[in-house]
Amino acid sequence: MDPLELLGQPVRLRIVHALRGGRALTTSQLCERLPGVSKATVYRHIDLLAEGGILEVAEERRVRGAVERHYRLRGEHASIGMDTFAKMTADDHRRAFAVAMAALIAEFDAYLGHEGADPAADLVGYRQHAVWLSREELEELIAELRRAIVPRLAHEPAPGRARHLLSPILFPVE
Repeated sequence: MDPLELLGQPVRLRIVHALRGGRALTTSQLCERLPGVSKATVYRHIDLLAEGGILEVAEERRVRGAVERHYRLRGEHASIGMDTFAKMTADDHRRAFAVAMAALIAEFDAYLGHEGADPAADLVGYRQHAVWLSREELEELIAELRRAIVPRLAHEPAPGRARHLLSPILFPVE
């Protein structure tokens, strides 16, 4: 299965999101992070992601007679490359966008389902802005966003840090 097909499913995309940042999690820990998704479904999607080379076993240990596996992302395989992206058809893009939005909605719903969720206090944002840009201004904006975002992708869990999902979406409207 190619990366586009593997990542083109909301539960699998949510598993990938949960493992970003150098995390290694067990299937049980992933189930906790995916409320509303059955354990059997999570296991099935982890197996597919591992078979497809997107996940690898970081550690195995025996727990009460069973083998507990910690999975981590194989970063180089956990995204759609620019070559693949450039070859995608309009229908491929529609499907990929729909999957991304379905995963985003599920993640937001899971956030709101946590006791104590407070969008105002948590600085939640989901505004949309329409901006007029030349090609050069657009490229400059993208470069500025990359400079702001890319260094933070390497941050690991630490006291005082909470995991946030950042989903920049950009496309021409007219």
